[in-house]
Amino acid sequence: QVQVVESGGGLVQPGESLTLSCAASGSILSVVAVTWFRQGPGKEREVVARLMSGGAAPEYARFVKGRFVLSSDNAKNTVFLQMNNLNTEDTAVYYCNADIIQTSGELLDLWGQGTQVTVSS
Repeated sequence: QVQVVESGGGLVQPGESLTLSCAASGSILSVVAVTWFRQGPGKEREVVARLMSGGAAPEYARFVKGRFVLSSDNAKNTVFLQMNNLNTEDTAVYYCNADIIQTSGELLDLWGQGTQVTVSS
């Protein structure tokens, strides 16, 4: 069984940093793409950043560009979202969505359980 798990959320003060992790495990042939979403209190879920396989440049939402950075450890099927200079508007549950090809050849679209990020003084 293939699954995706986020970690790294927490409570920080404005201006501080956090790094979230999205780890995929199981019978994985390849990870096609990983997209981070977030849903703030009373808001709709929105795309934060996306990393595609094959060496394409990461994509960022306008509101995080220059502050958030995507990276990956392909050997561990893990994608990291480094979040710098956080502000209160970044408070949200952050979700990882991954498009994964299983060893069976089946393409899966998987969501993690979410990790809470709270930015407050």
